[in-house]
Amino acid sequence: MKFYIRRIAFYLVTLWAAISLNFFIPKLMPGNPADIFRENLLRQGGEVTPAMEKTIQLLFGSPDDSLWEQYTRYWSNLFQGNLGISTTKYPTPVTELLSEALPWTLILVGTATVIAFVLGVGLGAWAGWKRGTWVDSLIPGSALMQSIPYFWLALVLVAIFSVNLGWFPIIGGYSAREFRGGPEMSWEFIASATKHAVLPAATIVISSVGGWLIGMRNMMVATLSEDYVTTAEAKGLKPSRVFLTYATRNASLPSLAGFTITLGFVVAGSIVMEQVFSYPGIGKLMITAVTQKDFALMQGVFLVITLTVLAANFLMDIFYGLIDPRARQNV
Repeated sequence: MKFYIRRIAFYLVTLWAAISLNFFIPKLMPGNPADIFRENLLRQGGEVTPAMEKTIQLLFGSPDDSLWEQYTRYWSNLFQGNLGISTTKYPTPVTELLSEALPWTLILVGTATVIAFVLGVGLGAWAGWKRGTWVDSLIPGSALMQSIPYFWLALVLVAIFSVNLGWFPIIGGYSAREFRGGPEMSWEFIASATKHAVLPAATIVISSVGGWLIGMRNMMVATLSEDYVTTAEAKGLKPSRVFLTYATRNASLPSLAGFTITLGFVVAGSIVMEQVFSYPGIGKLMITAVTQKDFALMQGVFLVITLTVLAANFLMDIFYGLIDPRARQNV
């Protein structure tokens, strides 16, 4: 119980620090959301009337407010689920933009990450078990796949499967020509979205599976030299039981911890992949926020990423405490 109380207290303090940094860091950057909003409005041919100026102050706060007043108002808005108004998509709330982009990233990057982890760990365990055989020839190929840059691999896949063969679309999350009204719940739309997701997902899987494979293979080789594995073999247990129960289960613990942390970063999306394929996810939204200096949108995206990473790490700590008693004793 002491272990869990300490971990909960640690993550609560970390959460407060992360949210506070998410508020203060944009304040240190040049410019402010109100000025940027006025510039965008004037650039689009609008006019900053006295009534519009009052609206701007209601949206972004008065310039006379102290930093402490802005900080307390920020926390108050957070508890009400109000992350502000996007200046680039005015008057769309940031929460609405996040709720539209998040499912695309979670489904695509989440599914691709799980597939890459299962393939990598499974092949890595097999390569470690069959060490010293022809299976070792998988290692150079895995290292090569891991070293391939995301954008280069994505461009190669587009050139082969989209431009030359015409099997898959080049950009977007679905066919905007067939579904002019936006996403809808129909089998036709799901088929279109799946077809658009094949190449982005393949990019993530091919680039990631090599890292999991090499890491699991090395852990498997180290685990197979442990005394308890030698004892299990000496007792005459079936090779399949030694492989699964004694070797793979223990060797996969570091990979499992790394996978949990990776899941936390799934929400951040794959920025390069989403840019290459113009995929409507969180990564593309973050690029838009940064390039357009949309402070409210930036804070919203960073907040969602921070919360997800902290939640993933917290679950990993709790899980490790359950399966490994040494983790509870060392804290």
